Amino acid sequence: MKHGVLENKLEERIALSVCLRRLPKRFASSRAVEAICKATTPVKKAPVKTVHKPRKIREKHPLTSESPMKKIENNNTLVFITNIRANKYQLKSTVKKLYEITVSKVDTLIRPDGQMKVYVKLAPDYDALDIAKKIGIT
Repeated sequence: MKHGVLENKLEERIALSVCLRRLPKRFASSRAVEAICKATTPVKKAPVKTVHKPRKIREKHPLTSESPMKKIENNNTLVFITNIRANKYQLKSTVKKLYEITVSKVDTLIRPDGQMKVYVKLAPDYDALDIAKKIGIT
């Protein structure tokens, strides 16, 4: 070691504060980076066509216990257990296609056991009791 000069600064660093800051890195000059960017020409990729498959939303089964039967009779509403990842728009279109009825409203809730319960309110010109008989609920 020469007089007054440290050979390696990292060995003699003293922590004067709680946070220990690292020494700054030496960056490449910006001109060199620009030259590299200009030298490499971007390769044009063919456009990728993405085909989205429609998600199959299946009603697992209709509920046939006492409270859904009251909903059918009093509120003109059918109750189903469905796929938990389905949204209201998918459920509405699925019920419309399967049972050929118009739906006025769809309400969903996730039960404590992790299944999704769906309340499908039918349009006033359809009777939920007739549809339930056609499905085989009653």
